Amino acid sequence: MTDTTPGTASRLAAARVLDAVLHRGRSLKGEFGAALPKIADPRDRALVEAICFAALRNRARYAAALAAWIPKPLGRSDEPLRALLYVGFAQLDALKLPAHAAVDATVETARALDRGHQAGMVNALLRRAQREGFPPADPAQVWPEWLLAEVRRDWPGHVDAILAASAAAAPLWLRVNRLNTTRDAYRQQLQDAGIAGSAHDALPDALRIGDSLAVADLPGFEDGVASVQDGSAQAVADALSPPVGARVLDACVAPGGKAAHLLERDPTLRITALDIDSRRLRRTAETLRRVGVAAAVELKAADAADPAAWWDGTPFDAVLIDAPCSATGIVRRQPDILLHRRPGDIDALVATQARLLDAAWTTLAPGGVLVYATCSILRRENAAQIEAFLARTPEASAEPLAETFGHAAGAGRQRLPGEDGMDGFFYARLRKA
Repeated sequence: MTDTTPGTASRLAAARVLDAVLHRGRSLKGEFGAALPKIADPRDRALVEAICFAALRNRARYAAALAAWIPKPLGRSDEPLRALLYVGFAQLDALKLPAHAAVDATVETARALDRGHQAGMVNALLRRAQREGFPPADPAQVWPEWLLAEVRRDWPGHVDAILAASAAAAPLWLRVNRLNTTRDAYRQQLQDAGIAGSAHDALPDALRIGDSLAVADLPGFEDGVASVQDGSAQAVADALSPPVGARVLDACVAPGGKAAHLLERDPTLRITALDIDSRRLRRTAETLRRVGVAAAVELKAADAADPAAWWDGTPFDAVLIDAPCSATGIVRRQPDILLHRRPGDIDALVATQARLLDAAWTTLAPGGVLVYATCSILRRENAAQIEAFLARTPEASAEPLAETFGHAAGAGRQRLPGEDGMDGFFYARLRKA
């Protein structure tokens, strides 16, 4: 490819990521993982991410515009072209980039995609988008009907707010490492770097940044002074609150943020951390090394639902299950969830969650605490899951969590997407007799 227009490479990367996600069932996270490391400039990496997120969040509007503006629907062979047009639309619409730069770079990218014969059409459609804009759209349009029906049934009074929050960009939440500094000192460090951060009363280590930033722009990030972690995820440490020196099991550790947070608060903890995916476990090890707590964590590539394969028989004082789930509470961070989820996925996830609960419970010492958390907003993964567990586990009892954890939801608490600026998350705290 000859990069004759500045920014062509980043538009090309964005178009390829979108094509894979929209048309070939690939995950956004996986495509970013393959594409972004090949881009040297962190500003270009940030632009690729911003374009893809904006295009996926607004894909219903862009699809409607295309249907109105071209006489014949694009076919299978034009899927890369459709992805590129969404890249162009996102720059003009959601990202408000200067029109001349967005149009020129996108038209040039058409040639880099071997679509030079359609460059004129790309230019004409982008110019029309620039002139006419895009009509507003109902956020529900990007949700599959079966999943929307579950959300409506589970949260009838909150549906509009859930859909609006899920269609919006998420703020950047930071977790300040107590081992290295204080929240106030790091907030001042951010301010000196021209970055405004706000504290949260219920989250003692959290700072919220209004605008998205590349982590490379955060002071001290490479030295482990701060980490990126949503406020809802940070609250898990408060829900578990293990005693000093406790032996803790993190049953589904990757990417490692919650284990790191627990040790940043109390380096006397001894954590056994499992994940079934060895590749994710390697990234977890990098995270733990960066924040300086790797020595306190025993990492194992293992299935937490099969204790016979990994457990030495010594009970844990506290267990954390951040269970695999539908991720319906973090659609704003993973908009491709709405493209890829299928009804049968939820049944399979509910069964996996139940197996994890039953197996991890056997490793918990009498008197110990287990916290079950998900980034789902579906009751059958959350309140109903815990209700069923309590019914079949007589030695388990639920302990109350404060209102700061969200809405009362059976034996737990549920925060819905966007509430207090955070992701949707469920928490339940269970005590073993």
